Amino acid sequence: MANALKVLLLIESSREFGRGLLTGIADYTRFHSPWTVYTYPPFFRGTQDTRRLLNRMRKSGIDGIVAREMDEIDDIINMGVPAIFASTIEPQKGLPKHAFPIITTDNRQISNVAADHLLDRGFTHFAYCGYDDVPWSQLRGQHFHERISKAGYATHAYKQPRSKIQKRWENELPSLAAWLQTLPKPVGLMTCCDDRSRNVIEAAKVAGIHIPEEIAVIGVDNDELMCHLANPSLSSIALSIEKAGAKAAQLLDRLMTGQEDMSNQRITVTPSHVETRHSTNILAVHDPDVVTALRFVREHIKELIQVGDVASATCLSRRTLERRFLKIMNRSVQEEINRLRIEQLSKMLIQTRMSQVQIAHAKGYHSVDNMRRFFHRHVNMTPLHYRKQSGNQL
Repeated sequence: MANALKVLLLIESSREFGRGLLTGIADYTRFHSPWTVYTYPPFFRGTQDTRRLLNRMRKSGIDGIVAREMDEIDDIINMGVPAIFASTIEPQKGLPKHAFPIITTDNRQISNVAADHLLDRGFTHFAYCGYDDVPWSQLRGQHFHERISKAGYATHAYKQPRSKIQKRWENELPSLAAWLQTLPKPVGLMTCCDDRSRNVIEAAKVAGIHIPEEIAVIGVDNDELMCHLANPSLSSIALSIEKAGAKAAQLLDRLMTGQEDMSNQRITVTPSHVETRHSTNILAVHDPDVVTALRFVREHIKELIQVGDVASATCLSRRTLERRFLKIMNRSVQEEINRLRIEQLSKMLIQTRMSQVQIAHAKGYHSVDNMRRFFHRHVNMTPLHYRKQSGNQL
């Protein structure tokens, strides 16, 4: 350990994004190159002073840095050591574009997943709530609007008060509550992150609006602590943050040992799945027979059900059900069955240690080969490839 590389991790750990990066970095170093790691001092040691910490690291010697967006970005660059920035804004600062590697999020894909989640539940009214002065929030709102527009619907966007004083939560709360009251109901609403979703849920209570019956809310990051502290519990988009952290650690290792060039390096955080909780656990469909069909599919998706089974549950002929289902949901009953099967299989591949044989058995397939063929036909990759791509190497 005497010759272990010294790495400074300027990453907050109070939210899922930072914790996920730290977890991925820790996983890499545990199985590859052990580092001597320096982080922010704990809260009980006083106020966090990043500039003072950087000065101390400069004097003692440091080999590499991974940092979130911060005011001291110039100080980090001037240290002259390999650095990776988890940033929504590329750290150019007069340097050539991509002079330092960055970790960024695929905001378009994130917004598409949120939009599809709400569309799949039959919503025809949509809204977005973010932070007007935060670039990544603006991008998520823009991409959400584009995806909803492509589906043929409009998006209502919340506009924050302009003054800093009015943006303070205790002052903004009445404005957000009043905006929620103006929305057509029922409405599917995306927020830029889980913290903003909790703001919406609190404002809905002030406005006397029921969630999810009147407003279904989906957030981003799947911060389990924040999602379960929300009442009702919050549905959220899980991101491949730990995978990005491991990739960042691997890249920094190569940068510090001279095996990699600093420029033109980008690590992208992508959505992995939606963790559905109470805040979107609803079907915004007015046809009772279609609702019955949707519920039957969801309740029996672990079985190898067919379209005829769904029709029998509704007391409609198969032809009548198919016509009404396609008109309202814009997809066939069989497409809905396939979609939910893929969703279930994907979650099990990402979130569990179960083997493919165990997953196939749990989902009612007669053989693992049948499950593999079905998955490949709809996802265009094998279950093994999908599991590895998600960062689950089990």
